[in-house]
Amino acid sequence: MNMQFYRKLPIPMEIKEQFPASPEVKATREKVINEMKDIFSGKSDKFILVIGPCSADNEDSVLDYIYRLRGVQEKVSDKILIVPRIYTNKPRTTGEGYKGMLHQPNPNQAPDLLKGIVAIRKLHMRAIAETGFGCADEMLYPENHRYLSDIISYVAIGARSVEDQQHRLTASGLDIPVGMKNPTGGDISVMMNSIKAAQCSHVFCYRGWEVKSAGNPYAHAILRGYVDKQGKSHPNYHYEDISNLYELYASSGLANPACIIDTNHANSGKKYLEQVRIAREIAESRNYNPEVKKLVKGLMIESYIEDGCQKISQDEVYGKSITDPCLGWEKTEQMIYDLAEML
Repeated sequence: MNMQFYRKLPIPMEIKEQFPASPEVKATREKVINEMKDIFSGKSDKFILVIGPCSADNEDSVLDYIYRLRGVQEKVSDKILIVPRIYTNKPRTTGEGYKGMLHQPNPNQAPDLLKGIVAIRKLHMRAIAETGFGCADEMLYPENHRYLSDIISYVAIGARSVEDQQHRLTASGLDIPVGMKNPTGGDISVMMNSIKAAQCSHVFCYRGWEVKSAGNPYAHAILRGYVDKQGKSHPNYHYEDISNLYELYASSGLANPACIIDTNHANSGKKYLEQVRIAREIAESRNYNPEVKKLVKGLMIESYIEDGCQKISQDEVYGKSITDPCLGWEKTEQMIYDLAEML
């Protein structure tokens, strides 16, 4: 093999023993998971906002942002459940660029996966312990999930991963809600097949073990737009798109029909300011049709302290994304309050 084997990394059990989650953290996480399950099953009509930076690049600024969300959550708790995004692994379209805190806990230093594993566990634990939120991460690498499996409350399977067998089977063995994005090419049937696979039980190989999953009834759709053969972005958040998804769910036999809509990526054409308008349109679609309201359980929003994005440097602006552009805090706060009024 054309690889250099630097060192053997600790297994998840060893990391969990070294950095254990407290009973209070476990109880908080369990409470949030149960609340989300009630929303996805239709027992609760609260609206979920999976919201936060495109990538978690700095512990201080990420926690600063989440503390700000805490104050907003208290004011909208009767209608909205906020689930902060702490995305510590980043898929890169060409393989180049910042791959997230797991790879580089300091974006200005060389990759160090051992430090990265410790950094992402500490960040997730601090967020839940200090703010009381249950947080979300992307499961970019299924074999790494167990480093965080006892402290995260929501997982997303990305557009580039949703057709992968190992992602689907691993999702079927998780006990938390898992969102399956439509693929970058936009084929909704691929997403629906992935939900079906995640909701079923499977026997498969995971981390050197033969395992049997129970099936995850809370696997659900995430609409994120798509890119055509010419590389042009197209949205799939409009009323007609949601209605089509409702019909597909109705004929699928899947448990707990549910959808989260990603307001950025191809839905906005990466024009991050459009997220405010898109969120309002989705809220209006829900208010217009009870079936749409029943299906659309929430939004996924890319937001940070400062508007836009920046390149990695020694003089980075605090709280500004180093990957995709994000909506700044002032606009985010107002958007959440406006959504609460519309729900």
